[in-house]
Amino acid sequence: MADVMSDIEAGEAAVDAVDDGLVAELVARAQADGVKLTGEGGLLAELTRRVLESALEGELTGHLGHEPGERAEGGRENYRNGHRSKTVTTEAGPVQIAVPRDRAGTFEPQLVKKRQRRLGGVDEMVLSLSAKGLTHGEISAHLAEVYGTEVSKSTISTITDSVMAGMAEWQNRPLDRVYPVVFIDCVNVKVRDGQVANRPVYMALAVTAEGHRDILGLWVGDGGEGAKYWLQVLTEIKNRGADDVLMLVCDGLTGLPDAVNTVWPATIVQTCVVHLLRNSFRYAARQDWDKIAKALKPVYTAPTEDAALERFMEFSETWGKKYPAVVRLWEVGFILPVLFRSWGLCA
Repeated sequence: MADVMSDIEAGEAAVDAVDDGLVAELVARAQADGVKLTGEGGLLAELTRRVLESALEGELTGHLGHEPGERAEGGRENYRNGHRSKTVTTEAGPVQIAVPRDRAGTFEPQLVKKRQRRLGGVDEMVLSLSAKGLTHGEISAHLAEVYGTEVSKSTISTITDSVMAGMAEWQNRPLDRVYPVVFIDCVNVKVRDGQVANRPVYMALAVTAEGHRDILGLWVGDGGEGAKYWLQVLTEIKNRGADDVLMLVCDGLTGLPDAVNTVWPATIVQTCVVHLLRNSFRYAARQDWDKIAKALKPVYTAPTEDAALERFMEFSETWGKKYPAVVRLWEVGFILPVLFRSWGLCA
């Protein structure tokens, strides 16, 4: 929370540091001189150049320990040694900047590092466009048309490949030995594999022993996943260090309960309550949805197993004749796991 507040305060400070009158004057002068606001040679590019050069000069001053032209007692071991020209790709377009140098060659700029040709914002744009399904050629053409920035297809490939390497490292990182709860759910996203198509992406979201959420991994499926697929996924999670999961929550994924019992025999498999509610509405008339949701809440929020069973019996007596399919759905998805736990059959 403190980090979020510091970011907000920093953003507010940056806004306060900008004089609205000065901005208006700059825009008016640019329009009067026929200078465009964006693109190569535009006002934003020129402002970006000056800000970058000023920041780099400040970095060199901090490195050397003295201001430009300042005399130092006892002489200096290192001092400024001119500039070198460099073109960097920014969100405002390509910008040519003068990077300061030092005589000893020990200055390592941080804002625009040595051999760096793109600022971070450009990489983020490339990744965002790639995530939306654009090809490398389409991304290159888009950046050239909108920002006047020439980014080759090979450079775009390098940017996306670097992210893939980071994702692979994240996907194979070590996990905690025990997780109290793991949720497995699915979201359908558009994936380009020769052609763009909807593919299911499965996510394992865990609650750690400290109460924090942790995404264990993401797996792309083809819609026909069964016990063999889930056995492979859960074995991967176990091999990364997760020796035990107390409860796994899912929504009727074919073959998943059997795979869970194979990898973690003592794990309780529980159908997600949210999905149970949504599925219940499929068997009920629209005008009864709110009443059913209200009647079921005491069941899944009951403090004890016995109380949950009592509340479910009351629900069955009220709605069983009108909606037997809803009662059966909750018997299989919620009540039976509760009974197994109370009878000690879940192990």
